[in-house]
Order: sequence, then structure tokens, then C-alpha cells
Amino acid sequence: MKSIIIALFLLAPLFVSAQIKSGPMLGYSDMKEVLIWVQTEKAAQVSIRYWEKGHKTKHQTDPIKTEKAQAFIARIIADEVSMGKKYVYEVLVDGKKINVDYPLEFQTQELWQWRKDPPAFSFIFGTCNYVNETETDRPGRPYGGADEVYAAMHAKKPDFMLWGGDNFYYREPDYTRTGMIHRNNHTRSAKAMQPLLANVHHYAIWDDHDFGPNDSDRSFPMKYTSLEMFKMYWGNPNYIFPNEGITGKFQWADVEFFLMDDRWFRAPNEINDHNKDYWGQKQMTWLLDALSSSKASFKIIVNGGQVVSPAKILENMANYEAERTLLLKELKNRNIPGVLFLTGDRHISDLNKLNRPGTYPLYDLTVSPMTAGKSDAFKQDYNETLVEGTLITERAFSKIEVSGPLKDRILNITLYNVKGDVLWTKAIKSTELK
Repeated sequence: MKSIIIALFLLAPLFVSAQIKSGPMLGYSDMKEVLIWVQTEKAAQVSIRYWEKGHKTKHQTDPIKTEKAQAFIARIIADEVSMGKKYVYEVLVDGKKINVDYPLEFQTQELWQWRKDPPAFSFIFGTCNYVNETETDRPGRPYGGADEVYAAMHAKKPDFMLWGGDNFYYREPDYTRTGMIHRNNHTRSAKAMQPLLANVHHYAIWDDHDFGPNDSDRSFPMKYTSLEMFKMYWGNPNYIFPNEGITGKFQWADVEFFLMDDRWFRAPNEINDHNKDYWGQKQMTWLLDALSSSKASFKIIVNGGQVVSPAKILENMANYEAERTLLLKELKNRNIPGVLFLTGDRHISDLNKLNRPGTYPLYDLTVSPMTAGKSDAFKQDYNETLVEGTLITERAFSKIEVSGPLKDRILNITLYNVKGDVLWTKAIKSTELK
């Protein structure tokens, strides 16, 4: 009997640990609250205990019950926090602490306005993340790989990560609510990803593969279920059109990020009409108005597909002539400074620079893929906007660092391979974008 009791005691921590299916993952960070996401294996009560780093006073959130209808997900708000602090945290499932073999820390944003120059910060940007699954992958060589990229990104110690679309890939069996939950679960629970999820804040947009099928558009019949999944599995702070797509916005220090949806309102690629919708009028109006009122040093527009390149290939915005022309015209007419783009989709990485008469150039950084299959460039990619030496056809991610005084901020881009080795760097000054 004694040996049985000892065996049960030794197994208890393993039983508790098995309650976590994926996460914890850090969502948005603001000055007064932080979102923490946790998914359990089955119904459970989940809470977060946290304390300021170096201090002893502990806070604990009220428990949230996870349920099958919501994929056993808990979205927990830590709201007893102070501005500009770092916190240690732990996850409790049914009142018991979950033990993990890596640190658990989050941070709040700093109140710097009217007091001093904005703080320096950094973030990771990447797209096209494919996690293999034998029974649903296409036969032959696995499409996904390079799981070491998650550790390489984590090692760069960014403040947050920005996922630029195709963050996972729906497969043919996935086009039911049950299938979509399975795909999200399968990707999110990848073991190599967990330390990155737990210690870096995460923001996201989607592109075609995590919205629906390849090259999907506004006609996709399950787009409302896709939207439900996005809101369940990501931790963005807001949605501009609550029941129409994932458009949103957030700020970190003096930089604002405009999270665009290039799927929800998009007309089919096959329509032969240069006036066809890309973002759509409603989303375009919001973007231009939000940019016009922004005082940010850099106004970063995050989009699934390339915007600046004039190459009319694949799903580049250049194929949607009227909207791209309107966007470029209004950015100039409204005299909006500091705009640049972060994009993905292409399975190549490059930097495009569009010189515009009478105003500053527009940059578009494309980073793709992280773990999905690589691709070759088209001859049209080698056009007048391509910055020499930046086109890369291997798996990659970028780290972007923002530093310097408010009136002379510098945005430094570094592109890395999946091992974390530097491929190229580029610095852009806020004074250049005026």
C-alpha cells in the first residue's frame, strides 16, 4: 500500500502538467492590463498568479472555467499591474501550479508621453508557419520544417512578436468548426513553440491559409467561423469592425501598428476589373483616417500580401489597381509621414522601396516563410522597387529595433535565417519618412 501511495505522489505533477494543451501565451500588453491565454486538455479552472520582478507581493486572477464549446481556452486579464514593469507569473489549473522548464514573464508598457523620449523596443516579424501532420499533409516530402526557428526568435529577446499571416495552414479535412479547432490546436501546441509563446507578447493578422483555402476571398462560406477561431486563439486588443474581419490597431511606445485584413472584403482574384475590392472601401476609409490622425513616429501597416511592389504576380496588391492607386495618392495628398509596410505570403523575403516624386519613399518589408516551404522569386520581383541585396529565398524571420530620441527615431531591420544568423540589415530614420 505504501509503494502505491508513493507512486501516485510521484505521478501527481505529471497529471497536473498534462492539463495544459498549449500555452500559456502572452497576448497584448498595455499600461494597465495584459492578456494571458491558456488552453487545457479538458474542463478545468484556470488562474494566473503574478508578481513584479524582484518583489514579493503576489496577485492572483479569479479562476476561469474552460469548456469544450470554447476549445478549453481561458483568456485571462492581469489587471493589477503597474506601468513599465516586468512580472513573473505562473499558471494554476484547478488550484495547482503548472511546472514548466522555462521562465514565465510578461511586461507592461511604459508611460513616457510628456515625460521623456520614448523607450527603445524590439519585435519579431514572421509569416507562413506550417506545422507538419502526417495524416493530413500531402504525400511526399514534408512541406513544413525548421522548428529551430522558434528558439532562434526567442533568443533575440524581443518585446513582442507580430505574426503576419499564414500563421498555420488549414487542410482539406479542416473546413468544419471541429476541423478548424483541430488545426488551431495542432499548430498552437507545437512543443518547440511554447517558450516563445510564454515569454513574448503576440499580435497577429491572417492571410489566406489561416482564413480559408489557398487564395481565399470574401466568398469563403465559413469566414465567420474563421473569425470566431481567430478571436479565440489570438490575443489582439481590438477589432475595428467587430463582426467583419480582423482589422485592428495597437501602439508600442511611439509606433502604431495598423493590422489589415486582405481577405474578408477581398473580391476574387479572377475578376477582370481594376476597380475590384482588395481591402474594400470601409477598411480603406478607416485606414486613411486612422493614419491621418496618428502622431506616431512610424506608422506600420501590416498586411498579408505585398503592397509596394508593382509586380502583378500571385496575390500582390498591384493586381488590384484602383485601390493601390488610391492608397498611394491619398498617402501623398494627406501628407501622412512615417508610413511603411510589413508583409508576407510570398515565401521569399525582400525589401521594396518605392520612390515617390515630391515626397518620401515607401518601404515594404516582406518576410516569408518561417517554417513553410520555400519558393523561388519571379523575374518580375527584380524591378525598380527591389532594394539590392535583400531578396532571400530561404526560411527567415526579422527582428526590428526602434531606438533614439523622439525627433530622430531609428528603425533597424535585421533579417535572420532559421538558426538566427544575420542575412542582411537596413536602418531607416523617421526623419527620412517626412
